[in-house]
Amino acid sequence: MTVCAIEAAAKDDGSLARTDFVIAADGAYAARLAGEGEALFPERWTLSGPEPYAVPLPLRQPEDPHAQLLPLVDGRVLIARRAGGRFVFSLLYPTGPGTGELSLGSVEAASLRLLPPSPEGTRAYATVTGERSTTVWLVAGGTFGPERVAEVEGRCSGGVWLDRTGRMLALDRRQDGGPVKTVAVDLRRGGETTPLLQITEESNDRLLLADADSGLLLIRSDAPSPGHDRLGWGVLGSTRPVRFPDCLRPADVAVTPFAVQPGQVLMPEGCSVALRIDGAAGSWVGVWRPSGRRLHQLAAPPGWLPGTGLWTREGVLQLPCATRAVRCALARWEMPAPAPASVAVTQPAQPECAGGEPSADGTTPGVCRPVPLQQAPLTGRTARG
Repeated sequence: MTVCAIEAAAKDDGSLARTDFVIAADGAYAARLAGEGEALFPERWTLSGPEPYAVPLPLRQPEDPHAQLLPLVDGRVLIARRAGGRFVFSLLYPTGPGTGELSLGSVEAASLRLLPPSPEGTRAYATVTGERSTTVWLVAGGTFGPERVAEVEGRCSGGVWLDRTGRMLALDRRQDGGPVKTVAVDLRRGGETTPLLQITEESNDRLLLADADSGLLLIRSDAPSPGHDRLGWGVLGSTRPVRFPDCLRPADVAVTPFAVQPGQVLMPEGCSVALRIDGAAGSWVGVWRPSGRRLHQLAAPPGWLPGTGLWTREGVLQLPCATRAVRCALARWEMPAPAPASVAVTQPAQPECAGGEPSADGTTPGVCRPVPLQQAPLTGRTARG
């Protein structure tokens, strides 16, 4: 299974910074709202063939720009539309010259956000955040329409899958105005929660990405520098400390991970990670490996849909692109092999084929003082909620 993550950051109030492009759990399909102005329509991309291609899925009227899409592994596309005080769900699919639509029901809510694609690929989940709790809904793949599967105390954001079956979901939770802490929610046990990430009692600790093959976790926390978020990494189920490499905080930019290389079983330090870098000059691509301790910075390909992409098991990064001339394309970049242990790396990578951009400096990046996890991930259980 291809592991990919599309930037879908949520604010603490539960509202979603909506993305325009979402990749299915196995990397075979993707979906976005295409079109211009008010003439928007769902578009499905097929990524599994020799060359990607797009299929429009228009209906009788244009879609609202706030509609949310999520592709399933069978090629159907879930759409969530807001209609008054509820959200209505349907599955879209190409049929002959037109678009087929299967209604799935609705959920009453003032705001709702779809979670990233479930790893097993045929189910879809959403969260509804209330004043004191957050409800997890199964909105596609159930038996009788949308089903409430869990209720978690506190206001939750984020959403990262921790296993291959779609059972364990990590959410970033804030309770009673306190700091944000990541908890693991067991969807098969009625929403039982387990502390997953707590670096210090006062720090805000969020989980951004998790890879089930290697156990690699990408974390954002202000534990090393209160009031200033840092990007760090750890290992699921390990008692080793979270580390916050200096190379992941280049000056005057924001860095957000969006995809992890799959297939690196029990080798978290060898996983390649793709990052979106945002600065005054725009958005471009970063690639990093924990064992390498250096950040490759690459010029974004023309038409890149920022913050989107997926890795192959062989270490090839595929970046979706769309321009007026080419509506559907994948730019590819191969991660260089790790340097031999005997070779000292003193310069950041400058891949000529991708128009590399310079890193912060030419010295070997260091690692800040480790901050230990206070809660071992997924060990022990707490009461529901």
